[in-house]
Amino acid sequence: MALLGDTGLAEGGRVIVEKPFGTDLASARALNAAIHAVFDESRVFRIDHFLGKEAVDNVLALRFANGLFEPLWNREHISHVQIDVPEHIDIQGRARFFEGTGTFRDMVVTHLFQLLGFVAMEPPVALEGDALRDEQAKVFHSMRPLDPAHVVRGQYTGYREEEGVDPASDTETFAALRVGIDNWRWAGVPFHLRTGKALAEGRHVVTLGLREPVLRMFPLDARANADGRSNALVIDFGDPGSITARFLAKEPGPSMRLADAAMVFDYRTSFAAQNSLEGYEHLLLEAMQGNQALFTRSDGVERLWEVAAPLLDAPPPVEPYAPGSWGPDGIEALVAPYRWHLPDGGATPSS
Repeated sequence: MALLGDTGLAEGGRVIVEKPFGTDLASARALNAAIHAVFDESRVFRIDHFLGKEAVDNVLALRFANGLFEPLWNREHISHVQIDVPEHIDIQGRARFFEGTGTFRDMVVTHLFQLLGFVAMEPPVALEGDALRDEQAKVFHSMRPLDPAHVVRGQYTGYREEEGVDPASDTETFAALRVGIDNWRWAGVPFHLRTGKALAEGRHVVTLGLREPVLRMFPLDARANADGRSNALVIDFGDPGSITARFLAKEPGPSMRLADAAMVFDYRTSFAAQNSLEGYEHLLLEAMQGNQALFTRSDGVERLWEVAAPLLDAPPPVEPYAPGSWGPDGIEALVAPYRWHLPDGGATPSS
């Protein structure tokens, strides 16, 4: 970075920085200081290809352009939120990188926390870079420091036999955690995040579980699935993505028996596919135009490492899980009294 400044190549230019943005608070601050010595923040674009997906922009449209959904987006109507990004692939020979990073640093502090910021933010005053990032930063500053007791770290069986991996490695290839946000909109609503390598499927799904009506008119035995998961709004970030509203409807017949139903919006069948951009294409275009709305700001990065510090200082031991599974057994207790919406149909997969 210093060479760009010394040679004058940085003058009038912009810089794109690929994740991870540090490995802890100290390294993030050092990295930001090195960048800011040459580029002021208005010319820095910390790129995260997740935020270039069409579905991220559609979260803003879904929330703030529709009277059907905007009034529901708060603790009075939403009981819990899940951000689920399982990966089917293993480390694919990247042991040198992965042993020094792990899934939490590689995926959670970057991708999943950024998605959380978009899902949980307050309405911005404008759809502009500073306004959007101000609201994201407020979410990050409202996040409680992570409690290691509310984190499950996993390692798939066979990881330690990968070439280049320490035979006694404690590096996690899986992370699931509960996040709390202390503000008026989300107090008391748990955010459950999960991601990992060598899992059953590769998916990118955000699920907002809706509370049941105050008066339960229909008995539990009238429901085909009486587990509290039938009312949900599911945003699938797979390319090109979909949005599913899950609700209960009466089955045909003489008795009052309820069954799951869904209304699905699918990008693939609703719009011309040739108009879409890949995540990096979208973000590179925004960077060339100088629009920072979908790029992480330095104060947001540092705050997320502050939130992560208790976990980094005292990580729980890794728990083994079988490749092709959904992770260690301990993840069910993490989300109780709720259940993970994946793998059993919490969203409509994008093909």
